[in-house]
Amino acid sequence: MKINKILQVVLAIFIPYILIMAGVRIVMTPNFPAFEYKRESFPADPFGFTVQERTKWSGYAVSYLTNDEDIDYLGNLQDLNGQKMFTPDELAHMVDVKDVVKASSIAWYVLSGISIAILIWFIVMRQWESLRKGLNGGGWATIGLLGALLLFLLVSFDRLFEYFHRLFFAEGTWTFSQSSTLIRLFPFEFWRDAFVLVIGFALAAGVLLVVFTRKRKA
Repeated sequence: MKINKILQVVLAIFIPYILIMAGVRIVMTPNFPAFEYKRESFPADPFGFTVQERTKWSGYAVSYLTNDEDIDYLGNLQDLNGQKMFTPDELAHMVDVKDVVKASSIAWYVLSGISIAILIWFIVMRQWESLRKGLNGGGWATIGLLGALLLFLLVSFDRLFEYFHRLFFAEGTWTFSQSSTLIRLFPFEFWRDAFVLVIGFALAAGVLLVVFTRKRKA
């Protein structure tokens, strides 16, 4: 049936994004920065944040991205001396980040829902070969896309990081001084590790899809 071939392609196209966002949601929890700060090779804050302080303040920042609070959730935070933790520019950037997270999450939910519906269709109609091809194609699409991205990351992560921000944020809204709270909590090494984890997770999932859905010899 022609409809089954169309659904196979749709499923294969959706799978890389679904897997990438699954990896993003794993990283986007307070547990990930807390883990990073405890690694011996992770750079200490040159301006004096302890591991405990970094863990505390990053927990607020990450939680803000997925909760229903407005920017006052971060804007009202103060250190022991009564100083605001985040500057107005940092808060404005966090609002932008939350908007991107919301839009990406909505797309993730929609594409996941459609993909589940396609899977149910294949199962109900007993279209096992179409199911296999759709999942296998999604696995290969993930491997091809993220394999190239991972190579780019290893060769020139700083450029990849710059392209990523230019894609989602207006020029001049995402660069801060080394003494800013956001940079102290989330230095370059943090983002490098986060990208590696997200891409590595999705890539591994893609490989598993290919392995478990490969065509068996009769």
